[in-house]
Amino acid sequence: MDLLYARAQMGLSLAFHIVFAAAGIALPLLMVLSDLKARRTGDADYAVLSRKLAKGTAILFAVGAVSGTVLSFELGLLWPAFMGTYGEVIGLPFALEGTAFFTEAVFLGIYLYGRERIPAGLHLFSGVMVALSGAASAFFVTLVNVFMNDPSGFTLTAGGPVNVDPVAAMFSPGWRHQTAHTLLACYQASAFAMAGIHAFVLLRHPGAAFHRKALSIALPLACLSALVQPLVGHQSAEHVARAQPLKLAAAEGLFQTQRGAGLSVGGLPDMETGTLRYALEIPRGLSLMAFMDPDAEVKGLDAFPRDEWPPVPKVHVAFQVMVGTGGVMALLSVVTLFLRWRRKAWPEDRRVLWGWLLCGPLGVVAMEAGWLVTEWGRQPWIIRGVMRTGEAVTPVQHLAAPFWTFTLVYLFLGAMVVFLMVRQVAGTLPGHEPQAGEVAHEH
Repeated sequence: MDLLYARAQMGLSLAFHIVFAAAGIALPLLMVLSDLKARRTGDADYAVLSRKLAKGTAILFAVGAVSGTVLSFELGLLWPAFMGTYGEVIGLPFALEGTAFFTEAVFLGIYLYGRERIPAGLHLFSGVMVALSGAASAFFVTLVNVFMNDPSGFTLTAGGPVNVDPVAAMFSPGWRHQTAHTLLACYQASAFAMAGIHAFVLLRHPGAAFHRKALSIALPLACLSALVQPLVGHQSAEHVARAQPLKLAAAEGLFQTQRGAGLSVGGLPDMETGTLRYALEIPRGLSLMAFMDPDAEVKGLDAFPRDEWPPVPKVHVAFQVMVGTGGVMALLSVVTLFLRWRRKAWPEDRRVLWGWLLCGPLGVVAMEAGWLVTEWGRQPWIIRGVMRTGEAVTPVQHLAAPFWTFTLVYLFLGAMVVFLMVRQVAGTLPGHEPQAGEVAHEH
């Protein structure tokens, strides 16, 4: 039971943190884009948008810093065997992430309080550094997860790791795909959420010029990330097929090893009968997607010991949610870009706005589902093939108390963030626009 509570607390902390961390990575880029548009056009609305995004970044950065600090303590307190034994192997990206976080904090302070106090070019540079530092922070943290899924950089012995190479451990196989996949997910989730918010306002107030301009900032990033993400995801899946075939089998609900394996759409794994029920199968699709060969052999769950199987139904459903929501977002992006090309302007008709409103939360859903696939798909290992999760957990008992305490804290923090962000958006609604003096102050 204590193992369950330890995993639940870590999972809750990560699920909460990843949303605010993702927004803290993407909003600075949108903030800089708004700033550039304001400088190029002289339009005060873009300057106001840049300021609003900067305030939103500060709010989310603060919450992300708190939840990230909690996570760093939880790694040591909940999983002492993992950090105690392999801390020297994978400590480098943690240190570099801390440096990136410190850099982001410094430049965010300059950007927030240096407007009109430092040269315009230096102010813009500070915003660019916030965006780059946030991306670097996510990059280094993701490298830790890459190591946990595909460990390298050491020789395993009965006494622990020897011949440690921290750089090789940091850049474990598949790091390019997984880091790119993670960063794109952050930009996609945040841009879709921003587009959904402004689409909602425009549906209620079609003449709101500020929100039309805000939508024009969010849509390019949303469409670009939604279309590139499936390509990067496909490359990541090819790597998983070669390096982590058990995870692929669980994600696809493939129980039997077979050549010319079909690609399953939907379905529910039946663990008793070893079949995938209610699925639509594309003949030879999985072999083709995973190995670029329609007749290639794909290992099923039967190729691995039963005690090493991850929770197959959870992994499969999360994978289907990730792929399904990603496909919907990509389709909406194609339609939007086609209309943009045809009309020479970003579409504003109600059907398209409804599409963006309904798809606004899907980026976050896909991101959380993808993270669950990665984490559930690695179980029962905390470091795949090296250390089991049960071996790493703390011997301290009664972990239910901190789990429920942190649940309440996260609920409170989440409610406060929603309240503050709603206030930021409410200040831009028709009838609440900045006064002339405030607009002038933006310059």
